[in-house]
Amino acid sequence: MSLFGTRKDEEIGEAPVTGPPAPAAPPPPAAPSAPRSFFGRGEDEMANIGKSITIKGDLTGNEDIVIEGTVEGKVDFPSNQLTIGANGTAKAEIKAKAIVVIGKVSGNVQGTERVEIQATGVVEGDVSAPRLVVAEGAVLNGSIHMTQPKSTHEAKPHEASRLLVGEARKVAG
Repeated sequence: MSLFGTRKDEEIGEAPVTGPPAPAAPPPPAAPSAPRSFFGRGEDEMANIGKSITIKGDLTGNEDIVIEGTVEGKVDFPSNQLTIGANGTAKAEIKAKAIVVIGKVSGNVQGTERVEIQATGVVEGDVSAPRLVVAEGAVLNGSIHMTQPKSTHEAKPHEASRLLVGEARKVAG
């Protein structure tokens, strides 16, 4: 049958031309979500030292790392997050941008931004950081040294208010 249903189409007996319904396009496959670090950043996967691994010596790098095994020596990740996992043990001097202790550390811990000791975490040593979080149930046996954040360009509150008053006088005068 044609669009206007002419008589010629009816005489021939043609049925309207319709095809099978078009199959719906399958939804696009979900993109795998990027692993998220403790601070919620969607970044590359963290390096992992498994629980059967033991490292004796210096450990350095430039990526976030999770230690589930044992490390003895010196650990230095100045620009990254270092996590001592639930099965992790470190007999080491540790320095990193951010440190999360879920397992056990014997040695001094220095975080240039932050140190967090979770409820199952144990630190036997001194802790130095501008921000420190110690969860209820965590163990910390050592001294705590709270350092100043590294931002030097921040105005002190009384200096900022003095600037605002001075600006107001210029506008009013």
